[in-house]
Amino acid sequence: MKYRLLSLFPEIIDAFFASSIMAKAVERGLVEYTSVNIRDYAQDKHHTCDDAPFGGGAGMLMIPEPLDRALGDQGAQRHPKDPQHPGPRVLYLSPSGKPFTQALARELAAEDELILLCGRYEGIDQRIIDTYVDDEISIGDYVLSSGEVAALVVIDATYRLVEGVITAQSLEEESFSQGLLEYPQYTRPEIYGMLRVPEVLLSGHHENIRRWRLRERVRKTLKVRPDLIRKGLETESFDAETRQIIQELTTQPPTAEGTEGDRDERN
Repeated sequence: MKYRLLSLFPEIIDAFFASSIMAKAVERGLVEYTSVNIRDYAQDKHHTCDDAPFGGGAGMLMIPEPLDRALGDQGAQRHPKDPQHPGPRVLYLSPSGKPFTQALARELAAEDELILLCGRYEGIDQRIIDTYVDDEISIGDYVLSSGEVAALVVIDATYRLVEGVITAQSLEEESFSQGLLEYPQYTRPEIYGMLRVPEVLLSGHHENIRRWRLRERVRKTLKVRPDLIRKGLETESFDAETRQIIQELTTQPPTAEGTEGDRDERN
């Protein structure tokens, strides 16, 4: 996977690619990136990249000329794109874009190359969006001052899905896989304060552990993201076991069973 990021502040991007799992992925050749300073494509002596919007209003807008030159230099194709040679998929991070989801992350992770355009100020001239952008993407219903932060969210969610970056087993039961949130996790010490690790996790009985984890995934999703449960039922994406657990948890009264660990009555 190769990422090309167009930004007014490429140093923000460089720092991300130089640390943790991402740095190892780059070192192993699983991920490549290019950070492009949009100001390098401005042709006046002040490297101007913004101006006031037509029609008035607060703030400044990124002007089209430097963006056009930067996108063209990075291989972006103009619309309408040649189906045989479409070039890299171009993303613009914007609060007015379509919601970024795990499903979209998986779709983007299958691309060989992505160009991510990082907006600033009040955004970018609409003509650049109309000419180059394939997807306007929003990472949530809020506004950021930094398009770089939004772009790095998309990158962090996609690069980890590239084969070889993270073990496949680690991706199987995490949040949003199979339409559920992840189950609660515990590590040493076995007793923390008055709370013990649930006994089932210490039993060594793999099938009981699997069932407990599935049940806790359903329980947490019902509590925190009931919309995911409704969607899964409507699309019939849950298997019979999951549907049975949903029915049990939604029809039975609450019990003392929980996910915050078992009380240690010996203390």
